[in-house]
Amino acid sequence: MNMKKPLALLLAAGMTLGLASCGNGTQGSTESPAAGGETGGSNTGAIELNLWSFNIGGFTDAAAWEPIVAAFNEANPDINVTVTPINYQDGDQKLTTAITSKQAPDIIFEGPERIVGNYARNDLMVDLGDLWESGGSDIAEGISSVSQLDGTYYMYPLSVAAHCMAINYEAFEAADALQYIDEETRTWTTDNFVKAMEAIRDASAAGTINITVPGIIYCGAQGGDQGTRALVNNLYSDYYVTEDGSSYNANSENNVKALQLLQSMVNNKSISANASFAAADELQAFANQTCAVTFCWNYSNYTQYAEQTQFTPFAMAFPSDDGEPELEMAGPYGFGVFDNGDEAKIEAAKKFIDFVCNDQTTGVEAVKTTGFFPVHSEWGDVYADAEDADLRAPFALMSNYLGRYYNLTGGWTEQRALWWPMLQAIMTTGADAQTAADDFVQQANANIG
Repeated sequence: MNMKKPLALLLAAGMTLGLASCGNGTQGSTESPAAGGETGGSNTGAIELNLWSFNIGGFTDAAAWEPIVAAFNEANPDINVTVTPINYQDGDQKLTTAITSKQAPDIIFEGPERIVGNYARNDLMVDLGDLWESGGSDIAEGISSVSQLDGTYYMYPLSVAAHCMAINYEAFEAADALQYIDEETRTWTTDNFVKAMEAIRDASAAGTINITVPGIIYCGAQGGDQGTRALVNNLYSDYYVTEDGSSYNANSENNVKALQLLQSMVNNKSISANASFAAADELQAFANQTCAVTFCWNYSNYTQYAEQTQFTPFAMAFPSDDGEPELEMAGPYGFGVFDNGDEAKIEAAKKFIDFVCNDQTTGVEAVKTTGFFPVHSEWGDVYADAEDADLRAPFALMSNYLGRYYNLTGGWTEQRALWWPMLQAIMTTGADAQTAADDFVQQANANIG
């Protein structure tokens, strides 16, 4: 590893990498404990490992890791794992500081956007190919492909899910809009999406339902931008980046067609646009029944807004012209190992990752803590016996619609800051969709190198 490699790009990414989740679903506490955390042992002569964990799902503090570490120590009493929780508010800055001062943790728990697209790209990570050879045979190609860079595996995954949207079931029922969705598959076509939004608009105008606007295209900040990306890309079955992931594709014929459709829906009031909203604001409006759909939904939102939602949030895939959605991955989430030059620590770190991700007993519990689903297809439905199995079932279904993970395209952080202003210009000021999309792609592609 070239530890003298300039980290200017890493620092820039650390300052601007945003939440991968909708709203505040996986943010947890805004406080981070001091390095060293609360979990770990003190066995004399043991190998000491530091695990820094982003607050993904239920992994909001060190206590969530205690049963996992305890199970690992039963089989490996000579390895101590100390957990330091970090969050999405300042975790990237803390990692950058640790890396530049040569005090990087041994293990990081997050996703490929950071582990592969950021740290591995800066020559900071260990090759985990041996873990894939021994335990990755039942992990889907779409997940394995984003766990590597230039053919070398730098991340080993634990869980994965799909970003989706949701509707207010009772509002749709009262507006006679349920006819436009497939309740069994949770899918709908673009044409039926348009009809449903018009039905909600008309029912609201008639006073049949107490909904202010059918839906909101939030374009005031980048939070939850995966929702608006997925909406645009799915409407006419296109992609956000080119097939080889080498450049951005928002100005393609079908993506522009989707932007034009949404612009026309804003104009006829079957959907609205808000230049001051990010996903968290839109989610709150959905929970308050201000709007009848949200474009940024996941399982954690059920818990987050449970006391506010006096209706049934019904998870849905994004509409597509052929009725076959391709959803963005929520994650996958897993582990990477920083190359700190200590082979004993590297091997111990791999042993820990192998235990957490491949030991089915411990792995299932770790997956459940994330709130997502296992990457190992052989593990089946890990929530089948859970009290909330019915609530989780739609999200297991959404995982069947996973599309390509394109978050590793170069300039990813910079393009996120360009996406919502483009939407804002098209949806709130009436800018020409093709021109705005061309400008976005030109600027986004300029940052790839």
